[in-house]
Amino acid sequence: MRISTTSDKSVNQNQPNQPNQPNQSNQPNQQVGIGKPQASLWARLWKKSHGLLVVIFWIMTWGIASLSVGQELLIPSPQVVFGRLAVLLSSKPFYVTVLASMGRIMAGFLLAVAAGILLSVLTETVPFFKRLFAPLVGMIKATPVASFIILALVWLNSEGVVTFVSFLMVLPLVWGNLSQGIRTTDRDLLEMGRMYHFSRWKIIRYVYIPAVMPHFISAITTGIGFAWKSGIAAEVLGTPKGSVGQALYEAKIYLETPDLFAWTLVVIVLSLIIERGVLWLIHWTAARL
Repeated sequence: MRISTTSDKSVNQNQPNQPNQPNQSNQPNQQVGIGKPQASLWARLWKKSHGLLVVIFWIMTWGIASLSVGQELLIPSPQVVFGRLAVLLSSKPFYVTVLASMGRIMAGFLLAVAAGILLSVLTETVPFFKRLFAPLVGMIKATPVASFIILALVWLNSEGVVTFVSFLMVLPLVWGNLSQGIRTTDRDLLEMGRMYHFSRWKIIRYVYIPAVMPHFISAITTGIGFAWKSGIAAEVLGTPKGSVGQALYEAKIYLETPDLFAWTLVVIVLSLIIERGVLWLIHWTAARL
């Protein structure tokens, strides 16, 4: 018995160490995560389709309302309106009209943004200018858009009225938001920048711009809608030749309700496209500062 034990030990000592075989029961089940990529794909598709489903829902609601009323003069059906929109999109004068209105409205919007930036910096730097301009901005906020349009028609031609009214409606919004952003800038960060002897440009770039950017984006997002609504309203009252407002006015005069709906859709879509484009430009510029 002793000899056999010794030989067994020698045999065991001469054998190389075998790695421990993994327990099959402890191995993770490889089939558990098979459905995860597919589930994730369906979740992404569902999330991206929300906007399309919302549009489809409101188009169906529009169609139901049109069928309920039963008069194309009051509520035209989506088929009729989209058909008329297709006719407009296939004509060259449509694009000339859209570009002309867009140029006048965006000119007022960009001038308001530039003036709002300068005014906010000036009023937050020198308190006297804040007291000086505050009543003027308050008066602009309180005055109805129609009043400004009628007054501007006395002073300016119909094309200039559109730019002027768009400028006035956006200026208080940009000035107020940027002023709030400047006031709420973290004073500790400003003090730290001075301690490390940052130049004025570095303080603006690394402290003020990140603090003001959310307020600026909010002003731009809301301001584009204000500019379009006020600018189109000025065109409807002033009826400059070859403008979206003139097309809306003529559709109303001649009771062409499908044209009225089609041009309204054009205004909405253009407002959304320009808003996305301006926001993309702002983010692109801020990322490179």
